[in-house]
Amino acid sequence: MRNRTTAFARTAEMATIFMIGDGLLGLTQPSRHVDLWRSPYPWVDGLVRPFAQQPGRRRIYGILQIAAGLALASRLRPR
Repeated sequence: MRNRTTAFARTAEMATIFMIGDGLLGLTQPSRHVDLWRSPYPWVDGLVRPFAQQPGRRRIYGILQIAAGLALASRLRPR
């Protein structure tokens, strides 16, 4: 059971790293970051399309990502 708990905590920690990093890039470089993720595949492009030509919207989302990542990280404790 301990291995499962440790694996979950590590996976959650990696998710927080992604959330904080992606949020920081979206906050500081919104247009570049969105342009990088544009795609000819509709299911991928659909994720970033709401932020195209909307740097303010991407910055707000970046702040929310950072806050959510920090909130999740603050709840994770080594066992």
